[in-house]
Amino acid sequence: MTWERKDLLGLRELSAAEIETILDEAGRFKQAAPEGAPLSGRTVAFLFSEASTRTRSSFEIAARRLGAEVLGFSVANSSLLKGETLLDTLWNLEAMGVDYFIVRHEQSGVLEPLAARTKASLVNAGDGAHEHPTQALLDLFTLREKKGGLKGLKVVIVGDIKHSRVARSNVYALKKFGAKVTLCGPQSLVPADLAALGVTLSHDLDAALEGADAVNVLRIQLERQKQNLITSVGDYYLAYGLTAERLKLAKPDCIVMHPGPMNRGVEISSHAADGPQSVILEQVANGVLVRMAVLSLLESRRKK
Repeated sequence: MTWERKDLLGLRELSAAEIETILDEAGRFKQAAPEGAPLSGRTVAFLFSEASTRTRSSFEIAARRLGAEVLGFSVANSSLLKGETLLDTLWNLEAMGVDYFIVRHEQSGVLEPLAARTKASLVNAGDGAHEHPTQALLDLFTLREKKGGLKGLKVVIVGDIKHSRVARSNVYALKKFGAKVTLCGPQSLVPADLAALGVTLSHDLDAALEGADAVNVLRIQLERQKQNLITSVGDYYLAYGLTAERLKLAKPDCIVMHPGPMNRGVEISSHAADGPQSVILEQVANGVLVRMAVLSLLESRRKK
């Protein structure tokens, strides 16, 4: 299908066909490098008010592989700290010729009202606890590659669900393809209202892992917690840490995923993270392909 959207703000609003278009485009990039430089003459700017290693780096690599210029913009040294609004910052950089903004922000839903007021394309690189669409897309790409499809897969997402934009984007996307999703963690970190999304909620990781095709492990986001929601890191690891021994409760070919950053000995053991069932570094590699696909499709719309 042809791509019609100016921005990528989240996966909840995308159809299964649109998501599949992105995954297929990423698959083509995995088979062969892009012909020419599709983003030649374009400028991509990064507005990250939260720290990032994988997302920012892979987007920069993706943009350069497509021939774009990358603006080394630093929020920490910008006029945003002097009270300038995010919209005014976008408008000023847009006036300088920026075509794409990759934005990470601590406020949930911050991009929706801005997208309609900019000519440039906005890509959500994570907003608060709302969505992280490209992370979920690379998760789906990896799952589809490893399992041959998504329909009927049992995917367990374990960890700090309450504060996780990754979990929400994954749920929105996986449900569109008929996957069975279980969200697992202590009651304090698994909001009961998420059951309305058509997922199973569990507070027993051992039980949740039975029959699992994939387990996606999330870290505890202590920086977002305004109160202590776990008794201790040690207690959490005993109850919800993914270990090689615990992984035996899942299907023999269950794959281990993690969006990073990874805290070994807190939510996952090194044996599970580095073992033969782990696809964590493959996720990282696939992230470049998926972000190339997103930028390429957005560009295809701009050139109509």
